[in-house]
Formats: sequence, C-alpha cells, structure tokens
Amino acid sequence: MRALWIGGALFAGIAATLAGSAQAQDVSPEDQLAPSQMTQPMPGRAAEPASAAKHSASVKKPPDATSAPSEKPGAGTSMKAVVCGAGTFAKDSSNLRLAITFDAKNITYSDINVSGSPVGSSVVYPKDPKRRLEIWWQNQANRSGIYLILINGQTTWAAPGGMKLGLTLADLEKLNHKPFKLKGFDKDHNATVSDWDGGTLATLQGGCKSGVTLQPDSKASPDSVSALSADKEYNSDDPQMREVKPKVSEILIGY
Repeated sequence: MRALWIGGALFAGIAATLAGSAQAQDVSPEDQLAPSQMTQPMPGRAAEPASAAKHSASVKKPPDATSAPSEKPGAGTSMKAVVCGAGTFAKDSSNLRLAITFDAKNITYSDINVSGSPVGSSVVYPKDPKRRLEIWWQNQANRSGIYLILINGQTTWAAPGGMKLGLTLADLEKLNHKPFKLKGFDKDHNATVSDWDGGTLATLQGGCKSGVTLQPDSKASPDSVSALSADKEYNSDDPQMREVKPKVSEILIGY
C-alpha cells in the first residue's frame, strides 16, 4: 500500500485507522485524516497533498472545470466537479444523500478490501468510467461521513481548484500560481505532490484537503524515471522531473 500525503502529514495507515478492529466504525475525523499538521494555519504545509493508498478492490457487489459549479441536487443529477463544504460532498454527507442527488440506481455500495480490512465504499455511476466517482465512509454502519473521495481511472470529474486527471506539472503550476514540490517515483512509478508551497492549491474552497499522484509518460526513459527517487523531494520545475513528463493519474479529496 502506498503512503498518503494529505494535509501536510504522511498517512500510511488507512486500513488500520478505518477498519483495524470490529469497533472501528465511528472514528472521529480528527483521529483519521487530521494529524496535527492539518490544523495548522494555511497556507504553508497545511495542505500537503497526497498519493492514493493502493487497495485491492475485491468488491462484493458489483470539459474543463476550473471553478465550482452551483449544486442543485436532484435524482439523476450530472455534476462535473466535486464541491466541498456543503451539499452532496459535505463532510457529513452520506450514501443516502448520494442516492437523492444521483438517483439510487446510479449508486452501488460495497465493502472493499484495503490491506486485508473492509472499508465501506459507495460508487457513483459504477458502469460509466467517465462519470465514475468513489467515496469512502468514516461510519460504515450508517454509510456516512466522507473520509476520502477518489478521482481516478478514466473519470472526467474535477477536484476543487480545477484539478483533474491528465494535467501536467505546468498545468498544476498554473492552477497553483507557482511551482510546488513532489516526491520522486516509487516502484509503481507513482510520484506524489508533497507541498503546494503556499500556492493557491494549498487552501481549497470548502475546507477539504487534496492528495495528488502523477505518473511519467509511457515513453519516458526507465533510467530517467528511476533516477528520480521516491526518497527525495523535487521542485515541479526541476528539468529532470519535467523531462519524464508526468501527468496526474489520481486525486484524493478528504477533510
């Protein structure tokens, strides 16, 4: 399982935090996704983003958006961007609220296997790769309290701040209004943003935090990729990093 960088802290224990025991159904958000760094004033390292935790998804059941759209809940609603703070993707949201917004027929709920532990997960539009969105819950019993929102695969969903899949380092710098820092590539060729360096993306509207994973271009030289070690931190405008042309492959949103 890959480590997570969210809110300025390394967060590697998703399974242990969410479902390490049979009683871990209602863990407070402060104990889960808000280590001490998350409560520090922004900007700064308070919004250090993350890489996604890699999970073995053994499921038991089956345009550019640079600003937050107005949310008008209703069955079958089709949104383009995750809006934090209120409404469908508020911190206290639930599987029921998703069903009201998108129509129950477009929502599936299941336990997924995260490092051997079950985690409750709802998926919006599970059969449509371009509209698919996955939400993990804090309270599995009530299917409520957003823990993580995963934007990955082929989906066209955008995250707060205009982040979306496929963006380049230059694109992210433009959204952030300045260069930022990221870790090098791990054994799975995943690089993770580690510090927005006080840029615009360090403070997301609605109070949520972001985690961003990038992967190098498929044509990049293996030696060039391996030279960018996951143990080191690089600037986004580093020539070596730019040479392998990484693009956003996954975005995590949490509170």
